[in-house]
Amino acid sequence: MMSDGALSQDEIDALLAGVDSSSPSSSSGGGTHAAVASAAFDVNALETFFSSTTGALSANLSTLTGSQAALHGPQVEASTRDGFLGQLPDKVTVIQANYTSGFPGEHIFILPEESAKAIASLMTKEDNIELDDMAMSVIGEVVSQMVGTQITYLTDKTGNKSIAASSPSAANIPKAAAALPAGEFAVMNYSLDLGDAVGNQMWEILGPSPAVDISNGLNGSSSHADAGPGKNTAAMGGMSMGGGMQMGGMGGMNMGGGQRPGMSANVQSVQFPNLMQPKLGAHEAGNIGLIMDVSMEMTVELGRTRKLIKEILGMGEGTIIELDKLAGEPVDILVNHKLIAKGEVVVIDENFGVRVTEIVSPMERINDMGYNY
Repeated sequence: MMSDGALSQDEIDALLAGVDSSSPSSSSGGGTHAAVASAAFDVNALETFFSSTTGALSANLSTLTGSQAALHGPQVEASTRDGFLGQLPDKVTVIQANYTSGFPGEHIFILPEESAKAIASLMTKEDNIELDDMAMSVIGEVVSQMVGTQITYLTDKTGNKSIAASSPSAANIPKAAAALPAGEFAVMNYSLDLGDAVGNQMWEILGPSPAVDISNGLNGSSSHADAGPGKNTAAMGGMSMGGGMQMGGMGGMNMGGGQRPGMSANVQSVQFPNLMQPKLGAHEAGNIGLIMDVSMEMTVELGRTRKLIKEILGMGEGTIIELDKLAGEPVDILVNHKLIAKGEVVVIDENFGVRVTEIVSPMERINDMGYNY
């Protein structure tokens, strides 16, 4: 049939996601377990593994949000773009955290807009929050902690010590603009409890390549990701080298044809995963690069006092208010109403300024923000 030049909605969605809508893989599948039979990855292996991490992920989420948060599930299925989009609300927060080594490929988290707002609100202790750059940064930090925990578990289960992921990048967008993997990918569907009696969801997506490689690694099968740095491949008295060269126990040497398909020739330094439950130093460092360009309110506080309502109503011009600070005492320097430093007041030309004289310790800052370790 000849086209009249107009694009269908499916074609528009595919273009937004960078997917070729004419390919068979982008239009197949219904996003249910009926598609499992054609999936190249082991759905059961993925479900068993990711279910084993939810306890640690829930603990991380509770610590970060200061609430009794919990993840349940997940249910894992094979799906395609068309099938999966039908499960999503119109507006979603997409967090890209692709695996860069070990099991390289697409790794994406998706939250309904309302669930993303709930997490950001708990993190920032603000009500009616907007999903601005700051909110996207704190949600990215939550996902960063989750990915670090998953990598720790995955390294332990597969023996692949080269697993690493990119710093999460979050955006709140229409679902049609979500850059989902092409072909058939793995979808982990979690139930998210934030202690607010509201049913929240979270989806985690593995592209076709990492889904296959991870399920093979969990099953002990060989894949092109097995030969990452630190992978122990010695067996049966012989030594296998990642490039395909085998030195057997019979005294012979077999050159296995060089580099295996899919292996990168680039040499990279070992990248260690985050600890499962980071201490203060790891948490404080975090992914600070994600929020370097975010503006924050800084306030210098001369002092405070408390007054009765009748005293406040009786104030007028010329009233002197006595503060809780002595003359010459350092003033408090606050960021978003949280104490971070102390200083002394100076005059710069005709303007007041403050010279920093003391930085509040990291432990005091963390405690003031409501985190308990």
